[in-house]
Formats: sequence, structure tokens, C-alpha cells
Amino acid sequence: MSSATVNGGEAATGTDIEAAAVQAPTPAATNTVPFAQKPNFKPLKAHEISDGQTQFRKVPVPPHRYTPLKKAWMEIYTPIYEHMKIDIRMNLKARRVELKTRKDTPDVSNLQKCADFVHAFMLGFDVIDAVALLRLDELYAESFEIKDVKTLRGEHLSRAIGRLSGKGGKTKFAIENATKTRIVIADTKIHILGSFSNIKVARDSLCSLILGSPAGKVYSKLRAVTARMAERF
Repeated sequence: MSSATVNGGEAATGTDIEAAAVQAPTPAATNTVPFAQKPNFKPLKAHEISDGQTQFRKVPVPPHRYTPLKKAWMEIYTPIYEHMKIDIRMNLKARRVELKTRKDTPDVSNLQKCADFVHAFMLGFDVIDAVALLRLDELYAESFEIKDVKTLRGEHLSRAIGRLSGKGGKTKFAIENATKTRIVIADTKIHILGSFSNIKVARDSLCSLILGSPAGKVYSKLRAVTARMAERF
């Protein structure tokens, strides 16, 4: 009997110990340190990034773009001042467009975007095409000259420019539509507006025309390249 009570007592104490082990909180749980909250800093405004100093950009106006700028001034002024929150003015004495940040400018990169937009207009692009530089981040304007590809003079240079534009601008429009770019041929200078990969395809096509390739051959190459790009994306 004594052995039974001892065994029963041992069994009871064993279950009590197990229950206590389950119920008792672990020391790690009682001494837990709450995680530090992630700091939430508000984004700096444009004038705060440069210690309150106003940032400027100046874009020179070529003589042949002075009259088009006067006609399209409101189309350029409205998106820059109202949407990008950048101050803009035309310095008549120095003949350049001046841009500067304001206290309510949401992003400091807006100043460079606006400068690129105005510069693209000065290169000869339409406002409708150049305004895409304000909306999209991956657009660029690239320029090169015919003499960078091949040294041509006299009638050879005139024929090369004719090959680039085509009859009534047909070749230029075909390259623009196939590569989703915009091209300006200003005398011997060529300006291309588009994304990096599309500019490369358009530049290769223009270089082939400068070197003397017929338009039909360039068209067939463009078809192959654009089909490959469409498959990739």
C-alpha cells in the first residue's frame, strides 16, 4: 500500500511538473524586446536638397529657332510651369531660356527634365514629340553629323541627305514608325529622340543610308530587326 501511494504520488508530481512546464512562460518570451519601428522620413523638396539654394538651368536659343519659340511659347510654358512646378523665362538680351526650381517643386529631377524638353525643341523636334521627355524617364535625344560616319563633300553630301529623307520624307517616316523614334535632319546634323535601344536601331539604319545602301535594303533590315524586337517584348 505504501508502495502504491508512493507510485501514485510520484505520478501526480510528474504530471504537475509537466503541466507547470507547459503553463510557465519561457524567459525568452517574457524578456522580448519590441522591434524598433522603421523611421519614416518625408521626402526632401527640391529647395531643401541643395540647402535651400535655388538651382538653375540655361538653354541657349539658336537664331533659326527664335521665331518658332515665340509661336510655341505657351505650349512650352504651360507644362513646365503648371505641371512640373518649374519657373521659366526667356532672357531676350542673352537669347536663352532660363529655368529655376521653386519651393513647391516636387522633385529636383524635374529641372533637368524641363531643360531636356526645351533643348529638344531647340534641336527642331515638335512640342508634341518633345513633351514626352517630361512624361517618360527612359527617353533621350542623341545627335551626330554625317561627317562622323563618312566624309562627304559637294554632290555626294547632297545625295546622302536625299537618301536619308527619301522622296517627300518617305524614308525618314518609315524609319521613325518602325523604330518608334523621331528624327530631325538639319543640314548635315541628325537628331534622334527615343529610347536607348530604339535610337541604336534608327542610327544603324541612317548610317547604312549615309554609306550608300539603297532604301529597299534598309527597309528589309528594319523589318527583320523590328520583328525580333517585337518577339523579345
